[in-house]
Amino acid sequence: MRAVIARNRTAGLELADVAYPHAAENDVVVRVHAAGFTPGELDWPATWTDRAGRDRTPTVPGHEVAGVVTELGYGTTGLDIGQRVFGITDWCRDGTLAEYVAVEARNLVALSDEVDDVTAAAVPISGLTAWQGLFTHGRLDAGQTVLVHGAAGGVGSVAVQLAREVGARVIGTGRAAHRQAVLDLGAHSFVDLEHDQLDGVGRVDVVFDVLGGELLNCSAALVRRGGALVSIAEPPRTRPEAGRAVFFVVEPDRAGLAELEIRLRDGRLRPLLGATYALEDAPDAFAPGTRGQGKPVIRVVDEGQPEGDGR
Repeated sequence: MRAVIARNRTAGLELADVAYPHAAENDVVVRVHAAGFTPGELDWPATWTDRAGRDRTPTVPGHEVAGVVTELGYGTTGLDIGQRVFGITDWCRDGTLAEYVAVEARNLVALSDEVDDVTAAAVPISGLTAWQGLFTHGRLDAGQTVLVHGAAGGVGSVAVQLAREVGARVIGTGRAAHRQAVLDLGAHSFVDLEHDQLDGVGRVDVVFDVLGGELLNCSAALVRRGGALVSIAEPPRTRPEAGRAVFFVVEPDRAGLAELEIRLRDGRLRPLLGATYALEDAPDAFAPGTRGQGKPVIRVVDEGQPEGDGR
């Protein structure tokens, strides 16, 4: 089968022929229709080594998938061959920028016909990160106020929609060019980080940060008593006076994926999509100069293309 691989940290990405994946116990093999990726994942240690610290190059990047189950591993239950699914793959295993990928069944959920592959592939990491940041770690509830830094990004845009749906007051931040997009997603107000000051925001119950740096540290002063400063960028160096400071890495969560799928199906959630690339163009998608606003997605199978057999 074809896959995008990285041989080492400096050689860049290339399209190559690789072995068809093995479905281990409780795995499924998925025919990849669309795949999402995080541009910074080539800097993650798990991209290059397994859980025992052993080199696992050449490695296939990408950890978000939408596709069809083609094979069940021994003992796998809850999914069927031919079923549409979407979900997230293990950080320490070969990923989704390939024609087929082996995934733990517990990290996938059924995908409704109403949700297209590209939309679904844009959601697993961003959606679960937003869900866990707001509700698991931030404990956001109706009537509270949340400040979302980087509200036009893949994670931030989902966070704005989820927070608005739960009945929170949402303040988004970002560049001036992102103002209308963030307001269209449901934010009640927007702070232009290039020109405006955070002083006018007032106290908030939750700060959800995806940017880090000095912005994260100065945001601690905005958190009211009992609130939370939550970041996925780096551990906060400054803690709120009477609140919590949380740094976390997203975890696979089948129940959370199911909640996101329901919202995709009924239109309550719409990811902010960026450019869509063919598999052979995926190496270019990682180049910083090519990325604009929204989540980039790799389309591996065009709509209506026969499934075939990659073995």
